[in-house]
Amino acid sequence: MGVSLSPKTATWCLMLVPVLLLWLWKLVNWVWLRPKRMEKLLRAQGLQGNPYRLLVGDTREMFTVLMQAAKSQQSVTFPSNDKDVAPHITTFNHHIVHKFGKNSFVWEGPTPKVIIMNPEQIKEVFNKIQDFEKPKLSPTVKLLGSGLANLEGDKWKMHRKIINPAFHLEKLKAMLPIFFESCDDMISKWEAMLSSEEKCEIDVWPFVKNLTCDIISRTAFGSSYEEGRKIFELLQEQAGLIMRLRTAYIPGSWLLPTARNRRMKEIDTNIRGLLKGIINNREKAMKAGEVLNNDLLGILLESNHAEMLENNSKTLAMTSQEVIEECNAFYIAGQETTAVLLLWTMVLLGRHPKWQARAREEVLQVFGKQKPDYNGLSHLKVVTMILYEVLRLYPPLVYFSRCTKNDVKLGDLSLPAGVQVSMPILLIHQDRDIWGEDATEFKPERFAEGVAKATKGQVSFFPFGGGPRVCIGQNFALLEAKMILSLLLQRFSFEISPTYAHAPVTVFTLHPKHGAHIILHKL
Repeated sequence: MGVSLSPKTATWCLMLVPVLLLWLWKLVNWVWLRPKRMEKLLRAQGLQGNPYRLLVGDTREMFTVLMQAAKSQQSVTFPSNDKDVAPHITTFNHHIVHKFGKNSFVWEGPTPKVIIMNPEQIKEVFNKIQDFEKPKLSPTVKLLGSGLANLEGDKWKMHRKIINPAFHLEKLKAMLPIFFESCDDMISKWEAMLSSEEKCEIDVWPFVKNLTCDIISRTAFGSSYEEGRKIFELLQEQAGLIMRLRTAYIPGSWLLPTARNRRMKEIDTNIRGLLKGIINNREKAMKAGEVLNNDLLGILLESNHAEMLENNSKTLAMTSQEVIEECNAFYIAGQETTAVLLLWTMVLLGRHPKWQARAREEVLQVFGKQKPDYNGLSHLKVVTMILYEVLRLYPPLVYFSRCTKNDVKLGDLSLPAGVQVSMPILLIHQDRDIWGEDATEFKPERFAEGVAKATKGQVSFFPFGGGPRVCIGQNFALLEAKMILSLLLQRFSFEISPTYAHAPVTVFTLHPKHGAHIILHKL
């Protein structure tokens, strides 16, 4: 006996069938047809990679390679010197390049990621910001603040214009006393530890993190410094939770009401509440006529109001929520970048005493035992060479990613819309074809005549990115590092402890997995 449908039900069914077919077509296209078309196009241009596997892409091979690397590292520590750490740090990218060559690609699910190691192509990616956009952040990573680095188009231009005054030279000069005061506090602690001994062993990593946190708190929030430290403590906890979540990430898992997810949302609410309170107090003070442009937040708010007046607008160019995002992002980026730069500088100078002696000789020649000033810091040639070489061997970020907005030409490549582009900084910084057979060795003299001469004019050294979107805080980070390193060299000599285990690991930036045990000596 047949089932009869009412005319209304039959009509709904007829309407639903095309919708279901369209949905099914889009699904099949996303998980299979489109990836296969992209694979064919990439291979036709000489790019090599694994065949596409439905949905999982290269995930299985990546986990296999990472597990094998983890097992080998259980019995064998990283090299005791600074050579050949790239296979341990960028394990899967190194594996793919070794397997398929520099013109290769990997699969992140159904999305191909083309590895770019040609300096001319890297230059194009950095400069064509309208064609190569930042990949969208996952909802969990957004909890750390998206900010300028992840904006696009007119929104990015507006935020960059508003934030720029905070990093003008005169503003950076005014921050030097804060750099000095914070570092002097840390040095006093170290000197107290050395008070009855000629030398002592310490793990410098927690000290360096606390130092750069202190500096960011003071330079960003000035009189609201204590609230700034609370924010940073919460951000540190948030970063740890996010990294643990990413090790076994399942799409949409952040929506589940787990204890970890609840804590992450609670931290986010607390951070935003603290920042909103600081910002509201500043805005009230500004309306009362107080001049509060001696820290980054004050400069940002002043610039924001100036932009509103310039455009005859009744609303601020940057909303309070966007100011909060920028504060969040600056806190993470500003603290992390300088902390890891200082850490790896101390490790490498502890391992290379001749370069440490040369740097100290230069610092003492320029400043003696006096407080470093801007003019002297800007003329430290040896110290600058050392910092550049540290950034080459141990860049804070080990790769940059971009996503093609439309079909685009990149050199002799034709890339379809939706392809990701990966520029593995660490592999490029240590590429023997670019830097020579000593590419993995610590040789600051390669920067004796500046970056342009060392790179032969190629875009092969880019620890802070490049093009119009180059990191806005790079001068802040380098000036801070020069000040701190100069003060340390004036007071101490240091060497690597026999207990030090060399194990750089990516935790957003390049951290020492087991800390950094250094033996300090009085001078």
